[in-house]
Amino acid sequence: MRKANAIVTVLMMVLFLIHMIWGGLELAGMTRGGSSLFSALSHMMLLLTAVHIGIGIITTVQTGRALRQSGVSYFRQNRLFWIRRISGSALLLFMVSHVLIFSGTEESGAYRLSLFAGAQLLTQILMVLSLMVHLLCNITPLRIALGIEDRHRFRTDVLLVLAILLLLAGAAFVIYYIRWSVI
Repeated sequence: MRKANAIVTVLMMVLFLIHMIWGGLELAGMTRGGSSLFSALSHMMLLLTAVHIGIGIITTVQTGRALRQSGVSYFRQNRLFWIRRISGSALLLFMVSHVLIFSGTEESGAYRLSLFAGAQLLTQILMVLSLMVHLLCNITPLRIALGIEDRHRFRTDVLLVLAILLLLAGAAFVIYYIRWSVI
């Protein structure tokens, strides 16, 4: 189960990186929005996310049963496990808001998005932050599930790439907010 989840996670990360770069370029006004390929990749990422959530629910239920059978909660010892679940739940809520905010309509050949005001900017920045927490908490289990031995190099490489891209994603949301407010 964990190996399957690791493979799903890697696929999600690849699609997420494509989504983040492509979406950032759209938000910054550097590419045209409403691409059917971008939409298909986004739907594929949502499907993989649903599989990831399903596996997470199964492992959470298994952990809950084991804790009940032991008679002791060990909440403090398992706090990283619960941080993963809480950050994933927060991320799920912000992803729903992301889909609602960036679901647009095509009018007269132009792709139109919904209102993007301060509240929408805040939810997207919080989504980026919750994603960062979720990724930070889950890099080590991913490395172990994939059988990668050089933990420091893997973690450093992944964190560097993700930190840069998350920073750029946050900047793209801010640029889009400024463009929305001015235009």
